[in-house]
Amino acid sequence: MDKEEWLLNLKDNEYPLTTIDHDRIIVRAIVVDDDSNFYFVRVNRNDDFGKSILIETAGGGVEPGEDLSSAIKRELKEELGVTVKVLCKIGVVSDYYNLIRRHNINHYFLCKVVSFGDKSLTKAEMDDFHLSTLKLTYNDALEEYEECRRSSLGTLIANREIPVLKRASKLIQELNPIL
Repeated sequence: MDKEEWLLNLKDNEYPLTTIDHDRIIVRAIVVDDDSNFYFVRVNRNDDFGKSILIETAGGGVEPGEDLSSAIKRELKEELGVTVKVLCKIGVVSDYYNLIRRHNINHYFLCKVVSFGDKSLTKAEMDDFHLSTLKLTYNDALEEYEECRRSSLGTLIANREIPVLKRASKLIQELNPIL
C-alpha cells in the first residue's frame, strides 16, 4: 500500500462556477461482506440538482468533535444498518458542487460488514432522498455508476466514486489474507 495518502482532486464541469462559499467534511465507505458483495445506497432525489435516481457510497457529514473513524461507523449504521470493521483508509477525494457553492472533502474508508441490524435514517434521508440499500457485485456497481452519468449530478458522483471503487478493489486483493 502507498505510504502517502491517496488524493484525488476533481472539478465540477457540469455546473457553472459562481463562487464556493463553504467546505463540507464527509466520510464515505466502500462496504464489502464475506461473499465479496458491495453495499451502497440508492438515492431518489428531486432537489436543486433536478430529479434523479443514483447510486452512492453510504456516508455523510462529520459532526463537530467527531473523529473520522467514529463518523464512518455511525453513518454506516444509520444508512445501511451495518456494524463494520474499518479495514483501512482508501484516501481523500476533493470535489465541488458548483450549483450549491460547496467544496466536498470526502474521506473514503474500506469497511467489512460485521453484522446487520436496523437503519436509523433521518427524516430527510427517508422523505427527501428515499434512501435504500443496494447489494451489488463489483461489476454491477461499476455499471450502476456508468448509468448515473445520464444526469449532471450523476456524472459528478461517478467521477468521484468509480476511481475509489477501483482503488478499493485493489486494496481488497492486497488485504485478502486478513479479510
